[in-house]
Amino acid sequence: MAAQVVMSLSWSASFHERLFYFILAAMDIKEFDAWCRGLLQIEALAEIDDSLNGIQVGRSGNPIRKVAFAVDACAESIRRAKEAGADVLFVHHGLFWGKPLRLEDGLLERVRGLVDADMALYACHLPLDMHPEVGNNAVLADLLALRDRKPFGVYHGVAIGVSGKLEAPLSVKEVLRRILPDHSEPRAMIVPGPEPVSTVAIVSGGAPFEALQAIGAGIDLYVTGEPSHSVYHQVVESGLAFIAAGHYATEVWGVKAVAARLAAEKGVETVFIDLPTGL
Repeated sequence: MAAQVVMSLSWSASFHERLFYFILAAMDIKEFDAWCRGLLQIEALAEIDDSLNGIQVGRSGNPIRKVAFAVDACAESIRRAKEAGADVLFVHHGLFWGKPLRLEDGLLERVRGLVDADMALYACHLPLDMHPEVGNNAVLADLLALRDRKPFGVYHGVAIGVSGKLEAPLSVKEVLRRILPDHSEPRAMIVPGPEPVSTVAIVSGGAPFEALQAIGAGIDLYVTGEPSHSVYHQVVESGLAFIAAGHYATEVWGVKAVAARLAAEKGVETVFIDLPTGL
């Protein structure tokens, strides 16, 4: 209700009236967690995702005014989020991956930076890959305007990626131009068969072995983040076109899409921290 009041409040209202309603609409970290879980269906993948999805480092109950978004919870993204005045840093790759870690050395410094800034760390891994609207794979599919989409890329019984048909056949280079609009170079590109291509399967990040599923499904082109020598010959012999566009480059899309959704639905200020690795 408070958010609706803010949206309808006239700009002729006094500064104090606007400030009052802004405070009513602000979220704390528990409400932010609830919003993320409602959007991203984090619990549905709890048994197959070894990332500690959700709040990895908490903060005080003060209102959240700004949320920073980044792919990785590295020291540099934490530093930049702090400089930007963020109350939360939302990342795809968090700090904790299914096993206890000693808080020492680099990990200690990352956590110290968060705590000193009263900045929460929020991580979302596989749920952000597979979400049908704001997920990495869905946004890549949007860039290609894929039609007739189907779940693709089964991992522990769950399809993480997406496949579909192009509106019109495209060359592999044109596909690459659309998914790497910054004109950066892919990690690898294999084009053993005829062009143009009509069907595409996508699994972002480090998923080279799902190329074998693409071969089995009769897909023309498989897009992922990382290559692997282990699948090279099968890819070539099958005639499957293969793009490894980069782990980072295929996984900036989800965090950006969540940032846009948060700003639109909750009016929270967001900032994207771009730290490309080229890998």
